[in-house]
Amino acid sequence: MYHLERFTLQEVFLKSTTEYGEYPALGMLNGKMYSYKEIRDLVLGLIHHLRTAYGVEPGSHIALISENRPEWPMVYLAVTSLGAVIVPILTDFSSEAIRNILTHAECTLTIASQKMREKIGTIEGMRFLNIEDTANRAVEERLSLPLPTVEETSLAAILYTSGTTGISKGVMLTHRNIVSNAFASRSIFRIHPGDRLLSILPLAHTYECTIGFLAPFLQGASITYLDKPPTASVLLPALKKIRPTIMLSVPLIMEKIYRSSVKPKLESHKLYTSPLFRKLLVRIAGMKLKKTFGGRIRFFGIGGAALAQDVEQFLKEARFPYAIGYGLTETAPLVAGCNPKHTYVGSTGHPLEGVEVRIVPTKEGDLEGELQVKGPNVMIGYYKDPEKTKEAFTEDGWFRTGDLARMDETGRIFIRGRLKTMILGPSGENIYPEEIESLINQSNYVQESLVYGDPVGGLTALIQLKPEVLEKIKEDIRQMYGAVEDEAEVFRQALESHTKEILESVRKEVNSRLSSFARIGKALLQTDPFEKTPTQKIKRKVQDTTYTKSETAKES
Repeated sequence: MYHLERFTLQEVFLKSTTEYGEYPALGMLNGKMYSYKEIRDLVLGLIHHLRTAYGVEPGSHIALISENRPEWPMVYLAVTSLGAVIVPILTDFSSEAIRNILTHAECTLTIASQKMREKIGTIEGMRFLNIEDTANRAVEERLSLPLPTVEETSLAAILYTSGTTGISKGVMLTHRNIVSNAFASRSIFRIHPGDRLLSILPLAHTYECTIGFLAPFLQGASITYLDKPPTASVLLPALKKIRPTIMLSVPLIMEKIYRSSVKPKLESHKLYTSPLFRKLLVRIAGMKLKKTFGGRIRFFGIGGAALAQDVEQFLKEARFPYAIGYGLTETAPLVAGCNPKHTYVGSTGHPLEGVEVRIVPTKEGDLEGELQVKGPNVMIGYYKDPEKTKEAFTEDGWFRTGDLARMDETGRIFIRGRLKTMILGPSGENIYPEEIESLINQSNYVQESLVYGDPVGGLTALIQLKPEVLEKIKEDIRQMYGAVEDEAEVFRQALESHTKEILESVRKEVNSRLSSFARIGKALLQTDPFEKTPTQKIKRKVQDTTYTKSETAKES
């Protein structure tokens, strides 16, 4: 790893492409893998093209919206090395949301894939450049002017989050915010030239951009992108071919693998109930899981949302090299994390090197409270929104995460939930819906769930059952009542009755493991998938507006 004189993306680009030269850098599965030297030539050429053909200069706001591909990081490096401001946009935003962001961010040029270009439509005064053409055009051009000086404090990126509250804000990150965070991640885990990453998360999300692209790029690793969403049929062959040493993921992926494949096989084994053989079977399952991921994985980072405790307990006992991280877009993103050798179930690890944290109790005598952060990674504010920026910081300059947490005597951080979603019990007790949801989701019947405080008192759980569970109920009804498909009302009533029995059994089982003040009063069936953020967290505010009005939620 080289020495950084200035924490700018321009410095990272120039030094990495010089230091690692012929090492493989960025590539597409079943496509070309570009070396660091090739990346240097392409990016310098693209900078020249952006200057001469589009008039891009320091301070220009340039939007980037595309599926993951090697050209995405190239555009990111070209724009920021030129001193312009990159505005990465998530591809799953609606066309209206994208157009609103382009207007709000005052972008003068949008670099997009052909698919996204069609989604955006026409915007008066907006110039477009197809990302597919950037590498081809760049090789025909060569930089004729020196690069401008870029300051560490210069604005590098504006990131629009979808957020679990449903409100999108433009997070302003400087060069120092981003680069210091990528650099400090080395205090958790060292990456080496020759390490291989398989990227499965959207680059427009700061988690993947900083930790999945810039941190490896700083240290000479190679990154391979998929040309399709990471479904099992796409991911498994890719893992076998790339055999990655490092991967980043959101909890949902590992939770699905564990609950749909690993857990049923373990529980069906006749020796699993024996304490003597259980540990051995879990270890064997861990080795098989590691083999599924290519056999060379030594760091599997999980972040973006809370990992279910039963899944984490399995990974720990199976000795799978997982690591939990915690962060926010506003902190570029990493606040805390740990090395796979030092994971502690339920904890996100210790604060990142150079990052300060403190717990501010919500009421006197509490050992937990809001987690607040200070450090070089903390944003400078929300774009064109001084009011929300002021709300985000305390009077003494600490960033308010909005997350409830506690710390143990070693400094490990334990996230309890969101401050806004915490529910007060009948006697003022703190109830964390995320923890109840984690228990509900452990049921073999349940796909996902969401717990909220009912306006008339008590707690209500929206529960989405697994598709195979619903199909089994329907099959049982057919066998019990005969060909009732033609008798729609009879079939509907039978389905509702059987579903109600399952929901009630889940409710009682979960309540037996909860304190009396945190028990669920009602369990409702959620028939439609929950609306999600890019890191697969349920959008709570959007969901709140449908609790009592939804035609798809049936009371059990």
